[in-house]
Amino acid sequence: MVKFGLQFKASLENVTNVRPLGEDFRWFLKLKCGNCGEIPDKWQYVTLMESVPLKGGRGSASMVQKCKLCARENSIDILRDTITPYNAADSESFKTMVQFECRGLEPVDFQPQAGFTAEGAETGTPFPEVNLLEKDWTDYDDKANESVGIYEVTHRFIKC
Repeated sequence: MVKFGLQFKASLENVTNVRPLGEDFRWFLKLKCGNCGEIPDKWQYVTLMESVPLKGGRGSASMVQKCKLCARENSIDILRDTITPYNAADSESFKTMVQFECRGLEPVDFQPQAGFTAEGAETGTPFPEVNLLEKDWTDYDDKANESVGIYEVTHRFIKC
């Protein structure tokens, strides 16, 4: 079993505390089979809400799947305690936002979508509907009378 960290990087304008919202947040990933190297074309998602038992009573995981090419059973689990917000001080640098425990799988790509939340850096104004699918997001903080945004969203995976 190997742990992989998803590192997030973005340029933040007048916002902080960018994070996934709720246990139903969907982490959209492309996963490579560690046995045969197969990478399916479709995005797959994992959430904290889903828990599937592993064969042989070895616990549970967020997702268990059989590789379509080699039929090996693989799993990935979100490590709940590793979910960390991306703050104004982290702007324009990579920071690990979450870790995944993988058995037979390796995450190779991440697609941020809807379900993120953020808050105004100075005012704490909540922005509960942040969609990062386009890699940029903008809004307006009425309390501060200024624009807010998240730009140039990128990521990478590291072994932990």
